Amino acid sequence: MRGRSARVADGPHISSAQRAAPRTGGEAAATLAGSWLARGKGGRLTVYVPGDGGLLRWTEARVGGPEWTGPEFFPMAGLTHLAVAQGADTYVHFLGRRERRRSEGHVEVDIVHAIQYQTGRPVTEWRSLGNPHKDQAKASALGVPAAAVDSRGTVFVFVRNGGGGLMLRREQADGKWAAWQDLKGSRLADGPVPAATSAGTVEVVVPTQRGVQEWRQSEADGPLTAGQPMQMHSLPGSGTALETAPGRVTYYWTDAGMSGTVAYRPGAWPVALGGAPGDGAIAALRAPLDGFDCTVLAQRGAGGTLLIGVCATEGEHNGVWWSDTMAECVGDPALAVDAYGRVVVAVLGPDGAARIARQEQGPGLTLSPRWHHL
Repeated sequence: MRGRSARVADGPHISSAQRAAPRTGGEAAATLAGSWLARGKGGRLTVYVPGDGGLLRWTEARVGGPEWTGPEFFPMAGLTHLAVAQGADTYVHFLGRRERRRSEGHVEVDIVHAIQYQTGRPVTEWRSLGNPHKDQAKASALGVPAAAVDSRGTVFVFVRNGGGGLMLRREQADGKWAAWQDLKGSRLADGPVPAATSAGTVEVVVPTQRGVQEWRQSEADGPLTAGQPMQMHSLPGSGTALETAPGRVTYYWTDAGMSGTVAYRPGAWPVALGGAPGDGAIAALRAPLDGFDCTVLAQRGAGGTLLIGVCATEGEHNGVWWSDTMAECVGDPALAVDAYGRVVVAVLGPDGAARIARQEQGPGLTLSPRWHHL
C-alpha cells in the first residue's frame, strides 16, 4: 500500500456536530463503538455519531458522494455509550447505555434500543430494554452494550453484568424481547465482541482477567454455550470480529501487553500482526484489492494518528502492510465499502468532527490525502 499524509487542519475549529447538537446542561457525548459508518440498501453511506444528548446522523446526498446532508439530530438524553450494529437486511440498530439521575439521589442505568429501517428515514423511538439487576449497586455497575444481528434479522444484545458475568437479551420470532439471560462467566472485562455469520449463527468473545472467554451457537437459533477460557490476553475494548469465510469468524484485538495487533480464528493459533496500536478498538473490513480478497484494518495508533493495515484475507501469516496516514483522530475508526467498491474510512478528529476519506484509483489501497469534513 502506498502511504500518503492526510493531516487535519491546524487552529481552532467548531464542528458541525457541536453547532447542531442541543445542549443538555453540560452533558457529555457518549463513547462510540461498532459499525458507525454503514451502507444502506440503496448504496448510500451514513455516519452516526453521539452528540450532546442524542444521536447525530449524516447521509450521502447521492450514491458515491461526495456531498453529504446533515447533521440530523435524534434526542436521547443520558447516553454514556452508543453501539451501532447493522444486519444483512441493512437495518441499523442503535444500542445505548443510559444514565438518569433520580430525585432520591441515585443514578438509574438501563439499555436502550432504536432502529433505522431505511437510509435517510427517521429513527424509531428509543425503547428501554431495562437492566438485568434489581440490586441498585449491581445495576449501576452494568457495562456497555454490544450487538449482533443474525441472518434472519434477530438482534442479540450482550452486556457485562454488575457481577462480572455476561448477560444476553435477544428478540423473539414475534418481535418481542425475551427476558435477560445469564450466560455466566466471571471476572469479565467490559466490551463484548459479538459476531453474526452467514450460516445464521451468533458468537461472542469477551476479554477476562484470565484470558479470553467465548460463547457460540452450534446451529442457527440454538443456545449460546461457553467454551474453555483461552490463555490469550486481549486489551479490553480493542476487539472486533469479521467473517473471513462462510461461517468462520476472525477476531482482531490488541495484545494486552501492547505488543501489537493479533488475529485469532477458533481452532488455530493466534497470529501477531504488528502495528503500533493505541488503546482503542480495531475496525476490520473485507474488500477486493487488485483482484484479491483482502482484509483492511484500521486503528488509532499510539501516536494518535490513523493506521491502516492490509493483508490477504486469512493470510495474516504472510504479513500485514501497515501505513500511517498521519491523520489525527480520537476514538475508534470505522470502515465501509461504498457503492462503487471503494474503501471508505471515517474518523473523529481532535475537535470531535467526523471526517471521511475514500480510496483513490490505482494499485493497492491509497486513501485520498484530502479528508471530507462533515
